[in-house]
Order: sequence, then structure tokens, then C-alpha cells
Amino acid sequence: MSTEQTVRWLESSGEERCALWRSESGAPPPKRVVTADDGMNADTAFRLACEGTSLLWRGDYHNARQLLQAMARRADRKRPKPGTSPGQSFHLYRQAQSRRARILGMLLLPVAVGHVIPLRRAPDVRLACEQAYGHGHEPYVVSLRELQGVVGAGEWRKRGVHVPALGEPITPHFGVFAPVRGEYVDLVAEAPLPSQGTAFDIGTGTGVLAAVLARRGVRRVVATDCDARALACARENISRLGLSPIVDIQQADLFPATRASLIVCNPPWLPGRARTSLEHAVYDPGSRMLRGFVDGLSAHLAPGGEGWLVISDLAERLGLRSRTELSELFAAAGLRVVGRIDARPRHPRAHDPADPLHAARKAEVTSLWRLAASPDAH
Repeated sequence: MSTEQTVRWLESSGEERCALWRSESGAPPPKRVVTADDGMNADTAFRLACEGTSLLWRGDYHNARQLLQAMARRADRKRPKPGTSPGQSFHLYRQAQSRRARILGMLLLPVAVGHVIPLRRAPDVRLACEQAYGHGHEPYVVSLRELQGVVGAGEWRKRGVHVPALGEPITPHFGVFAPVRGEYVDLVAEAPLPSQGTAFDIGTGTGVLAAVLARRGVRRVVATDCDARALACARENISRLGLSPIVDIQQADLFPATRASLIVCNPPWLPGRARTSLEHAVYDPGSRMLRGFVDGLSAHLAPGGEGWLVISDLAERLGLRSRTELSELFAAAGLRVVGRIDARPRHPRAHDPADPLHAARKAEVTSLWRLAASPDAH
């Protein structure tokens, strides 16, 4: 066990202890850790967390959950101030969210071998933790907030997310973005197919778009991703839907080596740094995936083929990217727009006036851009 991967603390008896540190967000092991139990009140816990001291819980599990909720209420009292522009408001919002996550991440739980929580009234989290982390051969410490995410992902995995375009559920895995926003799926289900030959689904995630294309009659779909969890998730979904003879899941950074008549990509919509594995589905540092898809599209399209870029204009409404910039990307890559289909958001945040980004979210439009190689493209 390397020093960088361990967390150390003193028990109330004075005994020094250490365990493996788990953090999906890549947070370093906490440097200051004190043990806490049912006698600790929320004000003290919140103050310690704000000062950078982590609390390793030794009390009742449900009391830990209540304490975390009380800490969240205190963190939410300091709402981000509106900026002088949509872009500044967005950055202040992200800073506030980061601060909130850091504070709430200070409440830690011990987990014994086999993913067993050695606390009173602790739930059985063994299956959810094994699905997220693999076999639990040694004890570890994890934030309660992350553990709640693991358990929540386990519940998603059991019941799935119903996809109307398929008439069946898609099962997301831990760390793989669930298709809870249906606009982009519906756009791919409704756009006119240029061909029923080979299609690529770039950055497949759960495999939902590859499944939709296969159900629409596309004879062969190659779905790519570079994330191991996404690949396992997509393979499980495609197999369960009986589409394995049609859909081939491949590990690749963007494109397979061949060409296709249709290439679909739903990249992360906002330029920015992802702080967790799930945020990689939302934030695209330097618009790397967007640029990579647009730049490489022409070279991978079969003659007469189309590329479908499915992307929200939220970045434009927040001042993080301009429509001109997107048009210039297309032109520089030798692409022309042959059509566009738009959809308005249906998710709850678009209708929540209390959301700091409500104005941008309410006006947001998700578009499927139909792109083709320009006649003079090389």
C-alpha cells in the first residue's frame, strides 16, 4: 500500500491507524483526520470541515447521513453571487459547487474487508461497492458522499433508465453518465438516416445511441469509447438488448480505423475541467473531444455520408463558446451543414428559477447538426 494511497488517523485511544484511501474524484488523502461520533453537532462538524479537517465517523450510520444533510444546509446558505456576465456567473457557480463538494467530502466512513461498513444500522452496500470498485480485499476509507453516489449508481443499475426510443431500459454503471436527458436520444431516433449501412457511435457511454441506431435498421454499428467502465456498460446493455450481432463495441480514442456512412457523436457540452468521472460526460477540457470529432470526421466518412453532432448551445448562452466558433470549426475541417434538428430541454433545472443558471438553462436548445464533407474537401 503506497503512502499516496493511504489515510492515517489517531483513534480516541491514541492508537495510530491507516487504511487505503478511495476517491473517484482523485482527491488526495486528507492530511488532518479526527474521529467523530454521534456526540458531534453539525456546527462543529461544519467548522472543522471548512478548516480542512476530515471526520472519520465512528457512530451510527443514519446519524452520519443526518449530519451530512445538516452540513449541506449550512454550505448552501452561502449561495453564489450573480456575475456581471453569464460566463462569470457560471464560473462563480462552479467555484461554489467545488467548495460545497470539498466541505461535504470531509465526512468519511471506514469500510472493512468485503465492502462491509462496521457501523450501527449500516446498510448492505457490498454489491454496489463491488460493482464500482471491484473486490474489496482490504479495508479502506471513503467519503460518505461518494459512498452515497456508489449506492445510488447501484440502484440505477438495478432498475435502469427507460428510453422511449427503445421501449426498454438502459442500465448505467457507476461512473457512466445515465441517459436521463432524453432530448439527444430522441434527436438521433428521429433524424433521417443517410444510409442503413455502417454507422459509428463515438463516445458511446452506456451504448444508448448505438442501440437506437441498430433498432432503426442500421445493419452494422461500431461503438467506441476509451473508458473501461463505459465499454463494460455498453457491452452489457447491447447484449441484454439482443443487439450484439449488429453492434461492435471497441476501445478507441474517437474513431475506428475505417469509414462509415453515418458517424454520430454526442460530446460533452461544456468546455471546462471535469472533477469526477461522471463530469467527463458534461465537461470537455479545451473542447478536445468536440474538436477531435469535427477535425477527423471528413476522413472517416464514406462518400455521401453524414456526421451527426449532437450538442447543446448552453456553452454559447454562458459565453463559453460562440456560434461563430462552431461554424469556423466546421469550415476549417472541410465540412458543410446539410441540416439541423433542434429540441428544447425537458429536464427539471430548465424550469427551476432558483437555479443560478436558470436563464441560460431555460433558453437552452439541443441540436443535431447534420454535417457532410464539402465538395472541395481533401
